[in-house]
Amino acid sequence: MEPGRPAFTVDLLERYAAKGRGVITCMAAGNDVILLGTSKGWVTRYDFGVGDSIDFDLSVGRPGEQSIHRVFVDPGGSHCITTIVGTGGADTFYMHAKWSKPRLLTRLKGLVVNTVAWNRQHITEASTKEVILGTDNGQLFELAVDEKEKKEKYVKFLFELAELPEAFMDLQMETTSVLNGMRYYVMAVTPTRLYSFTGLGSLETVFSTYLERAVHFMELPGEIPNSELHFYIKQRRAIHFAWLSGAGIYHGELNFGSQRSLSNGDENFVENKALLDYSKLTENSGTLKPSSMAVSEFHFLLLIGNKVKVVNRISEQIIEELQFDQTSEAISRGILGLCSDATAGLFYAYDQNSIFQVSVNDEGRDMWKVYLDMKEYTAALANCRDALQRDQVYLAQAEGALASRDYLRAASFYAKINYILSFEEITLKFISASEQDALRTFLLRKLDNLTKDDKCQITMISTWATELYLDKINRLLLDDDIASDGHSTEYQSVIKEFRAFLSDCKDVLDEVTTMKLLESYGRVEELVFFAGLKEQYEIVVHHYIQQGEAKKALEVLQKPGAPPELQYKFAPELIMLDAYETVESWMITNNLNPRKLIPAMMRYSGEPHAKNETHEVIKYLEYCVHRLHNEDPGVHNLLLSLYAKQEDDSALLRFLQCKFGKGQENGPEFFYDPKYALRLCLKEKRMRACVHIYSMMAMHEEAVALALQVDTELAMAEADKVEDDEDLRKKLWLMIAKHVIELEKGTKRENIRKAIAFLKETDGLLKIEDILPFFPDFALIDDFKEAICSSLEDYNKQIDQLKQEMNDATHGADNIRKDINALAQRYAVIDRDEDCGVCKRKILTVGRDFWMASSYTSVAHMAPFYVFPCGHGFHAQCLIAHVTRCTDEAQAEYILDLQKQITLLGGETRKDLNGSFAEDSISSMTPADKLRTQLDDAIAGECPFCGELMIREISLPFISSEEAQQVSSWEIRPHNLGGQRSFSLPA
Repeated sequence: MEPGRPAFTVDLLERYAAKGRGVITCMAAGNDVILLGTSKGWVTRYDFGVGDSIDFDLSVGRPGEQSIHRVFVDPGGSHCITTIVGTGGADTFYMHAKWSKPRLLTRLKGLVVNTVAWNRQHITEASTKEVILGTDNGQLFELAVDEKEKKEKYVKFLFELAELPEAFMDLQMETTSVLNGMRYYVMAVTPTRLYSFTGLGSLETVFSTYLERAVHFMELPGEIPNSELHFYIKQRRAIHFAWLSGAGIYHGELNFGSQRSLSNGDENFVENKALLDYSKLTENSGTLKPSSMAVSEFHFLLLIGNKVKVVNRISEQIIEELQFDQTSEAISRGILGLCSDATAGLFYAYDQNSIFQVSVNDEGRDMWKVYLDMKEYTAALANCRDALQRDQVYLAQAEGALASRDYLRAASFYAKINYILSFEEITLKFISASEQDALRTFLLRKLDNLTKDDKCQITMISTWATELYLDKINRLLLDDDIASDGHSTEYQSVIKEFRAFLSDCKDVLDEVTTMKLLESYGRVEELVFFAGLKEQYEIVVHHYIQQGEAKKALEVLQKPGAPPELQYKFAPELIMLDAYETVESWMITNNLNPRKLIPAMMRYSGEPHAKNETHEVIKYLEYCVHRLHNEDPGVHNLLLSLYAKQEDDSALLRFLQCKFGKGQENGPEFFYDPKYALRLCLKEKRMRACVHIYSMMAMHEEAVALALQVDTELAMAEADKVEDDEDLRKKLWLMIAKHVIELEKGTKRENIRKAIAFLKETDGLLKIEDILPFFPDFALIDDFKEAICSSLEDYNKQIDQLKQEMNDATHGADNIRKDINALAQRYAVIDRDEDCGVCKRKILTVGRDFWMASSYTSVAHMAPFYVFPCGHGFHAQCLIAHVTRCTDEAQAEYILDLQKQITLLGGETRKDLNGSFAEDSISSMTPADKLRTQLDDAIAGECPFCGELMIREISLPFISSEEAQQVSSWEIRPHNLGGQRSFSLPA
């Protein structure tokens, strides 16, 4: 313990607690409530939580002297049980914190209750739940009291000692919930024995099972003033126990949740049992037994005489002795007993008058040292409060391992030390001992304990550990056994461990330094492995290619972090190494530009291949063109060149016939260079392909000429492709005909028959006279008789057709001439009262106002006029004025110009005043008549009220621009209101 800072301190709580009502005989505490009994039958309840006390006189009505034998209070301070003894026997009372007086438990009359066990897990302020009572005659009873009922609910007999009848001196109870109900654990002590009971169900059921089976007990004979049983309670659960017996303090840990304690009928739920001999409590040979005891987390408080000795439960050493400030009259009797308040974490001692409080001041602060001295390192670490304390534990462990030459274990402990030893001191220990493996272990464990902020230290230690790994690997290789067998278990284990280390430390190791280390030690495989971890894929791929492992190299290139440029860089070497795997890798790689792979593919294509071998480059290019819809001309040209070099030209022809750009708006139908394709096909003598290319380039004559060298049917098909140029189509068929005639080397008659058959295939495009020049001059006419007759018949049909067309034309001309004459004779009848559509005057009005100054000649003093088939009539001058006003400006100027020209020509009189001409005047019209005809067409082509002119007027405004001034004169303008006068209108 630290000097000047005791773990337990004593304070006087109440000097005259008995209040003159006798001396204190017993005491109990719970939740800052103290209950004490006196020799005169009084019970005082101190509630230090609220600061008051209450006294009860239990001797009232009882004859003779009465003394309180035992008092009990539950952990919550609400329920109290008291036993009073006297000449009249024994009685037991129950009182609640809310009651003003206690209640007699009549069913316990005459029984001396020595001990009470509360159900700490289920007790409430309103109800005690099940409570076990132990009596002076070795019997156990179950009691339950509800505060509202003011009396006990029941009192049940549970058990009685039959083999060795002794008084029950103390009781403790614990419960746990299990799947099939409640399990009870009960411990009871007599002066010589410790009994344990356990079982499922109710208490009555549990104890009834012991009628048929033996009770489990521990016997420790010896005399003891007061046999006591204590549980240390932490968070409402018992952790360990102690029994103050005649042979010593029997103590251990409680494990109510273990499988052993859960098994039915097994009362052994105590672990790590020990017995503290009383001889350790005195320095001389004499032995003094404690008269009372209390239990804390790590210590026993033992009342011996007038002192309380504090004994460490683990080391069994006395750490303190507590003295009490007693009155002179109480010294003779000393301290009577100890009790504990588990809820408040306090202890109390009492003499015949006073109450003393024993407080705990961090009793576990030095427990780490206690465990360390006992070499219980795990417990020591669990009780350490700071890093320095933990360092001392680790140092002790490390030095112990070092002393036993367990260097690897020592390295693990040294790595956990942070303060009391420096890094250099520890490493020197292993270097001086030539323990490289231990040094490496220390460095690795040190890395585990460093934080991310120690970047420099982490990098240096990692680099050092890397070199130690490499040194270890080299030493294993130099070993004679390893030299003969490079696959030993240890060697492989170290390699695996080293690679795992590189994987873990790849982010903290310096890349350049680590690679130089690996290279200097000749560890190529580890160098490649580390390069892969650092995403230096170029080094890894190059290594695999050198080893001929194309598949592994391609797997590296497939990684998400591998740059696409490496695909293009290593493509030539990979495709030569394994074309199939390389092409398969390319096909599953996204965003790969096939154009950049062309050099590699050309290199592969330049090598000889077996006849039946699958051309991998063609496969990849077909994938790009058909699946990826690649439009790069270079890709298409390369694929075309590879097709052209194949013996079978079917693939080439299919490729040329494909329209890869079909469906694209304003896009080409193919992406290869046709001129390059033509040169290539001519070079490789792929004539059919050349014919297709010529045709595609619209060079039909060249296509047919080349096709004739290959196949006449092909030439005929090419000639049929021309549809929009009849002359060119005929020219192409003449080329084919000439070739067919010149090609035939049979008899003359046979050649002529074939030529005649060829004419039929042209569907009438060629005739016999077209191909006659191709025959020799000495050919007999008889051979062409049938063809010539057929041709003459066709010509006769054409002549007859032309004659029919001429007759139809002559007949049509006659009809037109008749229509013209009928039109000239047309007339209309009007009523003399008919009005002009414009001026509303009579059309047949006689007057000089309507005589035309524009060279229109009046008839019988009538103004000229126009009548339309619809029935509307107009004076000529009115019609001219109306049309020029309603039509557009250009048409109006044209009409006025015609009128002006007619006026200038003046003097010529129309033969028909109403706009009709004689039939014989059609062919002999004067210039004035022509002008009048043009004027008639301009103004009288259609009725102005029924024709297009009226329809156009719908879009014109009601008020024209000329009338704008007149309209504005009608606007109402505001005037000065002050100058206005009001006029009254007459009714």
